[in-house]
Amino acid sequence: MDEDRQLISLFAQKAAQIRTEVIRTIHWAQSGHPGGSLSLVDILCVLYYGVLRVDPLKPQDPDRDRLVLSKGHGAPALYCILADKGFFHPDQLRTLRTPTSLLQGHPDMKKTPGVDMSSGSLGQGLSIANGMAMAGKLDGKDYRVFAILGDGELQEGQIWEAAMTSAHYQLDNVTAIVDYNRLQLDGTVQDIMSLGDIQAKFQSFGWNALVVDGHDHGQLFHAYKLAAATKGKPTVIVAQTVKGKGVSFMEDKVEWHGQHLDKVHAVAALQELGGEAHG
Repeated sequence: MDEDRQLISLFAQKAAQIRTEVIRTIHWAQSGHPGGSLSLVDILCVLYYGVLRVDPLKPQDPDRDRLVLSKGHGAPALYCILADKGFFHPDQLRTLRTPTSLLQGHPDMKKTPGVDMSSGSLGQGLSIANGMAMAGKLDGKDYRVFAILGDGELQEGQIWEAAMTSAHYQLDNVTAIVDYNRLQLDGTVQDIMSLGDIQAKFQSFGWNALVVDGHDHGQLFHAYKLAAATKGKPTVIVAQTVKGKGVSFMEDKVEWHGQHLDKVHAVAALQELGGEAHG
C-alpha cells in the first residue's frame, strides 16, 4: 500500500509537469489539439509511470507492452511523456508539426521512437490493438496491448466490429480506455450521435467494463490492475474526463478541440498550471 501511495504521488507530479509541457509544445507549434490532449494526460501518466513495460533504450523490444493512441490528435500528451521517459530529447518538442520533425500532428511509428502504431484515422485503433494482441498470444508472449479511444470515435462502426472480435477471441491482453470528455470536434457527443450507456454496450459485446474518474490516479491505477487480472475477456475502462482539464478557460469548451495557443492564452494557461512559457 505504501508503494501504491508513492506511485499515486508520482502520477500527480508527472501529470502537472506534462500538462505544462503540452501547453508549451502546442504554443510553440501554433497548431495542435489542446483540449483532448489535456483530458488524456492522467490516463497516460498512470500507464507510463506505473503500468507499461517499456524501455526507451529498447523501443522495439518484442516483449514490451504496446500502446495504440487511436485518438491520434492527442499526440502532444503522448510526445511529452515519451520525451520525459527518454525516448527522444525534449528539445524535439519544439519541432512539433514541422515538416522534418520526429513529431507529426498524429503519431507516426516510422518517425517517433516509442510510438507503436501510426494513427489519426479514427476508428481503426482497436482493430490494430486486436491484431497485436492476437500475435502475442500466438507467439506465447505475455505483453499487454492498450488502445486509447476518443468518445466521438465510438460513433465509428469499425469500433464495434473490433469489440466483437476482441470478445470472440477472448483477448484478455487487450485493454481499451475511452477518454470520455463528452465533446468532439464541433459539438457534444450527445448532440452529434449519442452513445447511450457505454459501459452497458461493451458489456453486451462480452467485455469486462469499468467506469472511473479519468483524473483520479488511484481509480485509474486500480482499474488497470483489474484489467490485468481479468481472464477470458478484454477490458474497457470508461474514463470520465474533462476536455481541457487543468486550464479553466479551456475546460468543457468545444472551441479548444483544435485551437492553437497564442502567447496571451499560453501564458494564462501556464500561470494556472504553475509553469512558464520559455520562449
